[in-house]
Amino acid sequence: MAALTSSFMGLTATTAKVAGVSNGTKVSMMNVWQPNNNKFFETLSFLPPLSSMDIAKQIQYIVGKGWTPCLEFSDPATAMTVDHGASGVVSSASCGYYDNRYWPMWKLPMFGCTDPNQVLMEVQKCTAAFPGCYVRVAGFDSDKQVQQVSFIVHRPLGHEQIPTMQRSV
Repeated sequence: MAALTSSFMGLTATTAKVAGVSNGTKVSMMNVWQPNNNKFFETLSFLPPLSSMDIAKQIQYIVGKGWTPCLEFSDPATAMTVDHGASGVVSSASCGYYDNRYWPMWKLPMFGCTDPNQVLMEVQKCTAAFPGCYVRVAGFDSDKQVQQVSFIVHRPLGHEQIPTMQRSV
């Protein structure tokens, strides 16, 4: 192995060259995040929009694990916050804390629900009642006392998800 010395702005760094390691051939596969109008929400938002069948499978997974399904909705203006909001928290050191992370709940959590069709019917009712809002399904684990999954099941007109291919440049 040979040592490589490089200089940048007067700083010198010496690194050991590892035989056979190169990223040069994969550079064309790397992308740059498109920051404009490219909002992600919760679990699965890196995927293309979920079909009705995909949503049904995810809900089946939630009830199959014994988690409690819950529906939430939010107006696009308040669905996502860019900063920590009016809480007074000014540091990013408080990882995961931000205002507006809770959306209004559609009815009560569906405690004891074992039929994914019941959840799908409630998704339809919520979407019909609030067509101009985002709607998401969350799954809560009562043993661990945490939310295990949350994903968007409806996006309002004008707020459709950017196709996966256009999320990066």
